[in-house]
Amino acid sequence: MSTLEKTQLQLGYIPLLDCLALLWAKQRGFFDEVGLDVTLVKEASWASLRDRLAFGLLDAAHCLSAMLPAAAVGSDQIGTPLQTSLVLSENRAFISLSQKLTHQLKLQENDTAQVTAQKVVHYIEQGHSLSLAHVFKHSIHHYCLREWLALANPELAQSIQLKTLPPPYMVEALDKHVIDGFCVGEPWNTQGELLGLSKMICSSQNIIPPVADKVLAVTQEWAEQHPQTLVALTSAIMKAQQELSELEDFAPILKLLVEFGIVRFHCSEEVHVDKYYMIQDIVRHLVKESALPKVEDFYWLFQQMQKWDDLQLDQTQINALGHKCINLAAYDQAKQLNFA
Repeated sequence: MSTLEKTQLQLGYIPLLDCLALLWAKQRGFFDEVGLDVTLVKEASWASLRDRLAFGLLDAAHCLSAMLPAAAVGSDQIGTPLQTSLVLSENRAFISLSQKLTHQLKLQENDTAQVTAQKVVHYIEQGHSLSLAHVFKHSIHHYCLREWLALANPELAQSIQLKTLPPPYMVEALDKHVIDGFCVGEPWNTQGELLGLSKMICSSQNIIPPVADKVLAVTQEWAEQHPQTLVALTSAIMKAQQELSELEDFAPILKLLVEFGIVRFHCSEEVHVDKYYMIQDIVRHLVKESALPKVEDFYWLFQQMQKWDDLQLDQTQINALGHKCINLAAYDQAKQLNFA
């Protein structure tokens, strides 16, 4: 490998299942193999992670895909361009409501996303207050909630006020009656269910296209200054992704998730068996086919910003900005390095 421009890196993450490839790369020594000394940094919220990445306190991070188009147009109020060389997960969120509310609305296991949306919207139209939360304004979770409600009432979907909360605080907020439901990635939906507080009522996969959810992100300036370091970093995480998708023994993966405080409940092949296998399935299919960042995903995110955030861009601008969000050279070189 070519000489690395930097070897000591601060790598940020939020405690969710889809940060696992970063943790596994560290655990298995894949960063060491490519000459990197990586420190994993747990962030309290997506806002703090974004700010620390933009201002250079983090070298790279497990990042919401929609943060990249938001940064490209300055909608994040910072305007530091970001790039990704690797997808960490695709469209893996769920909408959960309080168990009390699911009972009141008579939601059934086989209800489609449209049916659940109709029941919720009807409840709101009857004059009941309902507080829903997502993880960040620029996220597929935000757009998923609005697209879900729009299945029943597009005007309400546009006008409803939604709260923003960091993923680890969703369940606590529901328990304290601050919110009635949320859209978040795993394992926080499962955490709410096992505590008897919430119930998953639909998956984002039934509402929005299979777009990138989380990505490995760096600032554009950092990528330009550290091209070989980015290739090495991408390569190590890509190797972890490959191993996680093929690993037959799930026990060490679950142990790592527990050690990092991501899974905070007991589940095994004997206890909470359904949840155990659900988490295992998600981990093995965080990225279904390829971790290659797709420009079409960023086109869709820009279109969502136009639809829900009143962003004004023409298609030519969207095309140009979408390509700037992706660092295909780093991905291609990392892939070649892994299969050399």
